This record gives sequence, structure tokens and C-alpha cells, in this order.
Amino acid sequence: MAKAEKYRLAEIVERFGGEIRGNPQTLIRQVATLESARAGHISFLNQGKYRKLLASTRAGAVILSKANGGLTELPRIVCAEPYLYFAKVSALFNPPQTCKPGVHGTAVVERGTRIPASVSIGAGAYVGRGVKLSRGVVIGPGCCIGDGVEIGAGSRLHARVTIYPGCRLGQRALLHSGAVIGADGFGIAQDHGVWRKIPQLGGVLIGDDVEIGANTCIDRGALDDTVVEDGVKLDNLIQIGHNVQIGAHTAIAGCTGIAGSTRIGKRCMIGGAANILGHLDIADGVIIHAAAVVTRSIKQAGTYGGHPAEDSRDWTRNIARLRHLDSLRESVRKLEQGLSMREKKA
Repeated sequence: MAKAEKYRLAEIVERFGGEIRGNPQTLIRQVATLESARAGHISFLNQGKYRKLLASTRAGAVILSKANGGLTELPRIVCAEPYLYFAKVSALFNPPQTCKPGVHGTAVVERGTRIPASVSIGAGAYVGRGVKLSRGVVIGPGCCIGDGVEIGAGSRLHARVTIYPGCRLGQRALLHSGAVIGADGFGIAQDHGVWRKIPQLGGVLIGDDVEIGANTCIDRGALDDTVVEDGVKLDNLIQIGHNVQIGAHTAIAGCTGIAGSTRIGKRCMIGGAANILGHLDIADGVIIHAAAVVTRSIKQAGTYGGHPAEDSRDWTRNIARLRHLDSLRESVRKLEQGLSMREKKA
């Protein structure tokens, strides 16, 4: 990673807005946590449970909400959303590593594929026939790009990404190591006790500004395409079945499994290890708790959790009741004993 540039608080606020309290000439070299920060670092406080660290931090400056702006005398930037602001500042100090354009000598590029001068292809990569690479694409070492794949401008594939033939990636896609795009969906039919494979004829369409985590798999469609719309963010180790559609700007945490032909709306948030059965419809703006099991369609925006998943408020109440089952059972037992003794006396 290249050495980060230095910025004064005033320069940061000029870029991203916010209010400076303290010395606007405070020089910042990098970001850090409240606990590990030193002079020249900028950190942030977003949750109250870390407030005690603010009193002891050695950071050169901090990013705070308006409500917390008076908790320290350190140079600080006060803004509406400290975590989002910190994300922007971190990106400023840590831009993506640039790659030198060109094709490594050990890479294999099949005939019929034109490589723009701005494209970088790493050691041991394979690029099939008729692949279309736009400007600034980076293909890391050991990647395998199948025939007829299209990759949009500014997209980056880290080492050992596999894209099966006929899939399309939009602009500025970011795929981490081990991701597999376009493998066959789990299409099989039973024939007198024997499973017969159903050819998977669709592809995978991925929009602009999509990030796909390490070892995440997105299956190609059985007939139509599997679709991941613009701005979707996928964590590591996610399985997305054939013909799934994921709406724009949805975020899905690691180890989630989504069975085939489910449609997930726009701007949803799905927690880690959630399981979503096939052929369901999830409305826009739905939040699903980690480890929830979704067995039926969700038609309204809201927060859902549990097994099977239900409205989060109902689920929380039911869990609270379950915790009191033992004491309720004991109370019922005593009532029964009391009634039995009365009956004997009568």
C-alpha cells in the first residue's frame, strides 16, 4: 500500500463538510481506532459504549456527532453521521493500490480478445475467447475468465476469481479472491431414484459498483439470468442460487444462503448466516436479523428475525416469553398442588 498523504483538518472539512472545533491546522496522516490512535491519527466515536475510550485516546483528532461534540477538547470534526464520515476519510487516506497496465508473461489470452492498453492482467491468469474488457480493468493473478465474458470499466478482480462463460460485470465491480461467478445452479431432477442434471443455460448479470466478497458464489440461471443490481454489497462466503434477483444497494453479510428464484428488493440489509428459501419475494427496505430463517415471502418493509422469520417486535416478545417458561411452569405446578390439597380437604 502506498504511503498515505497528509491532510489538515481544514482540508478534510473542505472536502466532506462538517464543523471544525479546535485547531483547523491539525495535521492528519492516517486513521485509527480510539484505542490505538496516536498523534497524527484521526479516529471516531459512533457508539456510546466506546465513550470511555474517548477520554484516554491519544488521537490527533476525532470525528463526533453533534450530541457528542462537547465530550472532548481534542481537535474534532462534528458531523451528522460520524461512521459515514470516517468511511470517507479512511478512503481518502487509503486509496486502492494502483496496478501497472500490461499482460504478465505467464498469462494466457485466447485469440479474439482485445486487451485495452489500460488493462492489467496478472501472472497465471487465463482470459478466454471473445472476452470484452473495458478501460482500467484489473485481473489479478490466477484468475480464470471464460469465453464471452464482459467486464466494465474500472472493475477489479483480486487473485483467483473465476468467471464462467457468458457472464457480465458492470463498471467498478470489486471481486475478492476465490469468488465464483456463473457456476451451474443446483438444478437436478429425479428419475426413478437417480438424479438427472438440468443444463443451466442462463448467465449472471452484475451491475455497477457491486462488491463481492471472498469465496462467495453466484450461480448462473437455469434459463433466465441471475441478476445482481447496482450498488449491491456481498460479504464473504455467501451462496446465491440460480435465478435469484437482488435489488440495488442491498447489503448481505457473510455465510448467508439464498435459494433459487428468490427476489430480494432494493436497499435491504440481511444479517450473517441468514437462510432464505427459494421462490420467495422480499420487499424493498427489509432488514433480516442474523441467523434468521425466511420461509415465506415478506411483503412489507420492516425488521424480521427468528426461525421462521417474523416481525422483529413479535419475535422479541416471543423470545422474552420463552425465557420465563420455567418459572411459569413452576407457578402452574404450585397452583395445581394447591388445588389438589383443597380437593382432598373438601
